[in-house]
Amino acid sequence: QLQASGGGLVQAGGSLRLSCAASGRTFSIYNMGWFRQAPGKERDFVAVINWWGDITSYADSVKGRFTISRDNAKSTVYLQMNGLKPEDTAVYYCAADSSRYSSTRDRDYDYWGQGTQVTVSS
Repeated sequence: QLQASGGGLVQAGGSLRLSCAASGRTFSIYNMGWFRQAPGKERDFVAVINWWGDITSYADSVKGRFTISRDNAKSTVYLQMNGLKPEDTAVYYCAADSSRYSSTRDRDYDYWGQGTQVTVSS
């Protein structure tokens, strides 16, 4: 089970940190990803971190502004979002993938959190 939190309303240029707490399974064996879905749009990849935490990948649209990290001892993955823009407004989902290599494709992920709303005002 994945529980995402930390969303909210923020002004453009502001920051938020999303958290995703995992329970029920061995968190450290999963690659963890963040995706987002804006109203009327498809779900898009945002960031991924491999099971060990030493390999990350980001969508071009967030590179340099967002940072994904994980704490396996706490079974939690984070998404630090700085320099937020109105186009970052979406529901953000965390997901877990048991594949050997981390993926940017949502269909590769086995488990999904419920989503947390991020709204950035201009």
